[in-house]
Amino acid sequence: MATTNDLKNGMVLKLENQLWTVVEFLHVKPGKGPAFVRTKLKNVLSGKTVDKTFNAGVKVETANVDKRDMQYLYKDGEDFVFMDDQTFEQVMVMKDVVGDAAHYMLEGQSAIIAMHEGQVLYIELPPSVVLEVTYTEPGLQGDRSSAGTKPATLETGYEIQVPLFLEQGTKVKVDTRTGEYISRVTD
Repeated sequence: MATTNDLKNGMVLKLENQLWTVVEFLHVKPGKGPAFVRTKLKNVLSGKTVDKTFNAGVKVETANVDKRDMQYLYKDGEDFVFMDDQTFEQVMVMKDVVGDAAHYMLEGQSAIIAMHEGQVLYIELPPSVVLEVTYTEPGLQGDRSSAGTKPATLETGYEIQVPLFLEQGTKVKVDTRTGEYISRVTD
């Protein structure tokens, strides 16, 4: 248990049997009336954000979220298998929890797995990853109808837009948050 005066960004609260992450908070002391805390909370599972106001000093239940560095091992049917780097314990993560992160994961890659009471809540990948282009059409010089980009398939099977000069076999850096091409990587 904590009070609303102890709130910090990133703290996970348990409200109405759901887990919420504190995205923003602001302590407000109006000239008249009691102080209060205005917060923006994000639901850990659904991603929905809400604004909620608490009276100052009110007790709120905090949730213990365990974040561990894990390595992606392999895909087992629809699910993904990760291994804890410290204990070598293997964890099965459902496809719904992995979500779009599956587009950027290669076997052996590290990720942060957030767990609460043995249940995997979400996974965090690094902000960018390096992947190889396995297929792309040759770019035509002077073709500006597509704003200088063309589709390219990455080694994970995901398709992104890349500049016309990139060729098959080129390694590229991709933003895992937006899925956009960042730069070409030279070895």
